[in-house]
Amino acid sequence: MADLIGKTILVTGAGHGIGNELCKHLSTLGSKVIAVSKSLDAMKALQKEHPTIDIIQVDLNNWNETKELLSSVPELDGLVNNAGVAVIKPFNELTEADFDCTFNVNIKAAFCVTQAVSDKLKYGSSIVNVSSLASSRAFQGHAAYGASKAALDSLTKALALEFGPRKIRVNSVNPTVILTQMGIQNWSDPRKAGPLINRIPLTRLGEVSDAINSIVYLLGEQSSFVNGHHLLLEGGFSVS
Repeated sequence: MADLIGKTILVTGAGHGIGNELCKHLSTLGSKVIAVSKSLDAMKALQKEHPTIDIIQVDLNNWNETKELLSSVPELDGLVNNAGVAVIKPFNELTEADFDCTFNVNIKAAFCVTQAVSDKLKYGSSIVNVSSLASSRAFQGHAAYGASKAALDSLTKALALEFGPRKIRVNSVNPTVILTQMGIQNWSDPRKAGPLINRIPLTRLGEVSDAINSIVYLLGEQSSFVNGHHLLLEGGFSVS
């Protein structure tokens, strides 16, 4: 998209999966990408492939270090809060550590990162939070994960209201399963994937490109009047 050429966009969770591929795609579009992850080797590999990408290594569980390291970023046209974890277990098997890890990354880190760069966000910029359909639909084993993503959806709406006067839009993308490497590993068994696919009118799971294209849409000018919205990437699951 031509409107993203020269735009500076910060992406968290850039070491793997959607975040990693998004950084590559944005760089190819001509955006100035700042990739954030705790996975240094993956970040170096990303930078080697796309030398214009700047990298910041930080564990987003560390509030103070995150604030400190992100305080030096330049003015931003876009922020993608993509970092996330999924601890999928039956409710009674979830531990305090599982709960804390899930909420620390999926909502607290997004809160911290956004607050850290808030003053760097330009007038008219865009924030995209990577949420999940599990924020609004119940799935087996997703109690902590779904609750954390529901919190992220709530934060999305709150920031859309607060940042609106600065013409900063805040939206989320809410996929079902996206076939990243982790997604393929977790959903390669037809016995597990079959019942979910049978509820999706398009009869398939999401590709990484589906997520990336939706995020790019929300970052760009074509969505200039879209604010506080949760874009469901689920092939029609919600109507079945």
